[in-house]
Amino acid sequence: MSDRSPQDNDEVRTAEVVASLSLATDLGIGVPLEHGLHSALIATRLGSILGVDPETQAQAYYTSLLFYVGCTATAKTASEVFAVDNALTTYGVPVRFGSPAQMLAGMSRAVAPPGRPLAVRALQLARGMPALAREFGDVVAADCDVAQMLTTRLGLPLVVPALFAHASDRWDGRGWPARPKGEAIPLPMRIAHVARDAAFQRMLGGDEFAARVVRGRAGGAFDPDVAEPFAQHAAEILAFDPHGSAWSETLAAEPAPHLMLRDEAIDRALGAMGDFADLVSPYFVGHSADVAGLAADAGRRCGLDAAQTIALRRGALVHDVGRVAVPVRIWEDRGPLSPDDWERVRLHAYYTERVLSRSPFLAELAPVAAFHHERLDGSGYHRGTTAGALTTPARVLAAADAYHTMTEPRPHRDTLSPARAARQLGEEVRTGRLDADAVVAVLAAAGQRVPRVPRPAGLTDRESEVVVLLARGLQTKQVARALGISVKTADSHIQNAYRKMGVSTRAGAALFAMQHGLAIWGELPIERAVDRS
Repeated sequence: MSDRSPQDNDEVRTAEVVASLSLATDLGIGVPLEHGLHSALIATRLGSILGVDPETQAQAYYTSLLFYVGCTATAKTASEVFAVDNALTTYGVPVRFGSPAQMLAGMSRAVAPPGRPLAVRALQLARGMPALAREFGDVVAADCDVAQMLTTRLGLPLVVPALFAHASDRWDGRGWPARPKGEAIPLPMRIAHVARDAAFQRMLGGDEFAARVVRGRAGGAFDPDVAEPFAQHAAEILAFDPHGSAWSETLAAEPAPHLMLRDEAIDRALGAMGDFADLVSPYFVGHSADVAGLAADAGRRCGLDAAQTIALRRGALVHDVGRVAVPVRIWEDRGPLSPDDWERVRLHAYYTERVLSRSPFLAELAPVAAFHHERLDGSGYHRGTTAGALTTPARVLAAADAYHTMTEPRPHRDTLSPARAARQLGEEVRTGRLDADAVVAVLAAAGQRVPRVPRPAGLTDRESEVVVLLARGLQTKQVARALGISVKTADSHIQNAYRKMGVSTRAGAALFAMQHGLAIWGELPIERAVDRS
């Protein structure tokens, strides 16, 4: 395998990146791969039947692909509230657009899944439902914040991010909190609502079932003038090849003119994909972007040319996107992992490869991105690849990821000092696992970090410290304790920082910190995972 893998043209269709991120959201919410692609096709076909204008058609297409792009912002909360993995998707998502009574019943089953002893379920409900009630508003707001912030970086028309403010709206006005209703909800989002629910109901019960459910929700969650035409034409709209991929058809369905990403816009979009994955846990905040910077610097020291360095940096930005397929409870486990949980961790590199492999442009990054846990002696994962198949960029990324991970805190260990991390990397070289030249370059790059830039958004030094602590999961009282200030003062700093950043949630603050280079690991604390019984 050659060390050279530069892109022929430094441009890519926006839809390729957006559709790849849609695949990652499928993994994040625990639905079959291409669920989001099917939703976009449903939205496009429905839009054609409705006779909407091209702009509305395009907005519905992108919104349907990215409908759950805010899911990682609240993954940690979901893992704490719901008793089993994917409980929200299994019991809550099917009734997301149902009646209030249906939604309450679905959320109750998500908190206390059927099949367990009544006493166990009663205890789960007693603990979980009050927690859900407390967190629900923040969850909705965080999803909205993050969806808007991420989609802004994907090169989409500016109207698309604004649509996500209406993701939880309902035609009947029973969305959360006091929401717009009726035609105050933009038409592209009304189409996306029907498309996403139709795709899910089709998965549960087939075409006729989906048509029946959507028709039953007309006038409730759905605009009757959107839901009824869908039900009437369901057989046509839901006609998919059960044995083929929807990737090519989804890309072909993108309304013209096709949007393009070029040069730095590509890096911004890939950075958004990396941040999407890193939001899954406070322990990962800023990881992908920091590893990308370290790897690119080390790559130059290893003699990579400009095109190779760009490809290395981009591969590093998305190397952990497959992490979202692993339940948060595993990432935050403080003890030894079970064999099954460890196997799921090992597969996150595989899922990175699968997310990237559909796009011809992103597939060029996979031999670097998906190999970041491979080792020269074949002891790495997920392939067990040996030295002969590992390019210089792949070796550099493996060393950069290993070093940076060591200097970050994890639930099962404290942060390692740079000196200790360097010694451990040296031991990896001595045992034949990491490449010596790559490790030397990474350590040299880590010792010559760029000085901190002026604070973004006019944040003061103290406000910047507060934002980093918020991103790491600390509550207001914990922020106050960490900084030696009063709770009132800490809250004042938080509100001032939120106002300056233009966000309203902790998830939004975490994403802002990643986007602006504030999430640098050092001596500041992080919220510790609680012991699990």
